[in-house]
Amino acid sequence: MRAIRQYTFGAPETLKYEETPDPNPADDEVRVAVEAAGVHLVDTTIRKGQAGGPYPPPSLPTIPGREVAGAVDAAGPGVEGLWPGQRVVVHLGAAGGGYAEFAVAPQGSLHLIPEGLDAQAAVAMIGTGRTAVGILDAAAIRADDVVLVTAAAGGLGLLLSGAAKRAGATVIGVTGGEPKAARVRALGADYAFDYLADDWPQRVRNVVSGVTLVLDGVGGCVGRAALELLSPRGRTVMYGWSSGEPTHVTADDLYSLGISAVAAVGPRMLAYPGGMRALEEQALKQAAAGHLQPTIQAYPLGQAAEAHRALEQRETSGKVVLVP
Repeated sequence: MRAIRQYTFGAPETLKYEETPDPNPADDEVRVAVEAAGVHLVDTTIRKGQAGGPYPPPSLPTIPGREVAGAVDAAGPGVEGLWPGQRVVVHLGAAGGGYAEFAVAPQGSLHLIPEGLDAQAAVAMIGTGRTAVGILDAAAIRADDVVLVTAAAGGLGLLLSGAAKRAGATVIGVTGGEPKAARVRALGADYAFDYLADDWPQRVRNVVSGVTLVLDGVGGCVGRAALELLSPRGRTVMYGWSSGEPTHVTADDLYSLGISAVAAVGPRMLAYPGGMRALEEQALKQAAAGHLQPTIQAYPLGQAAEAHRALEQRETSGKVVLVP
């Protein structure tokens, strides 16, 4: 099979597209003929040899990638049920192996792809989608909310913005660069601003009297400026810091501004009833029903290095996937 192999940690150029033996499913495993493999910003961190959230750097050489969708084409010993031929999506966790034409996974981790959902949308749901469900659970968006979404042009940001619009809220997206802001507006946000412009908070104040909910995945100065736009009784839901620094929030902020703050990822998400698998099931169900609608930016599998580079340089919009 063709796959992306990595022999050393480092820059995107360490991802090599080459021929490698097909994997064989072991006990209780199946092999998936991959139609789409998800790319996550965490993948770029792991590629450099750093821990990516709960995932430690792998032993080398390795095939990266933790999200795949496709059809089961082989089953190992002990596999129960009629899996061969079924279209499935699966999060591979720390095992990796997704940037390839074939990947193996335990049968207990598989989800059937709902009718009407294609492989690229399904793979967007198994990682990014499950995170969106956890964030939306923490946010409890109301129709009268004015929602500000940071990193609004990313795969997660677009999912959250779309969900907020479908809930009836007013949506303000902020993102790095005017072309991205224009895309966010074109995809349904009421307003979108370039957070690279120093006056973006004032531009927000010019169009709304107050923000009631911030969904923040950027952190740093952007997350702090967004927090300071909140009206009393407003809330911020934090789920990451792509800027490299978490949003600075103190107890004094909560008292003096009259706001609340919650971290949606980490222990809170792990404590979701039914765990991560339940979040995955919810994400797939909501996508099939049209409640979560991922925007996809696809690259050929052989261009994984280019996909990583574009993702790190904030040149992508929507969920990045690789197509064998």
